[in-house]
Amino acid sequence: MLTDMEMEKLSRRLRRIKGQVEGIEKMIDDHRYCVEVLQQIGAVRAALYQVGLLMLESHSRSCVVDAIKKGKEDDAITELMGVYKSLHK
Repeated sequence: MLTDMEMEKLSRRLRRIKGQVEGIEKMIDDHRYCVEVLQQIGAVRAALYQVGLLMLESHSRSCVVDAIKKGKEDDAITELMGVYKSLHK
C-alpha cells in the first residue's frame, strides 16, 4: 500500500508526464522535426518506467512482505516476477 508521501510523489510525476505527453501532441501538431518528437517520447517512456519502479518497490515492501509473512511466498514471488517482466517489455 502506498504511503501518503509516495502517493504525492507519484502524483507529481504523473502530472509532469501528462504535460510531456501534451507537449508531444503539440510538437506533432506543429510539424516539429521527427527526431525531437522521438526524443520526447523516449523521455516519457523513461519517466513512466520510473513510476513503475516506484510502484514495484512499494508493492514489494508492503504486499509482497505481507504475503510472505502469511506463508504465500510462492504466489507473491510469481506475481512479483510477472509484474517485473511486464515493466521490461
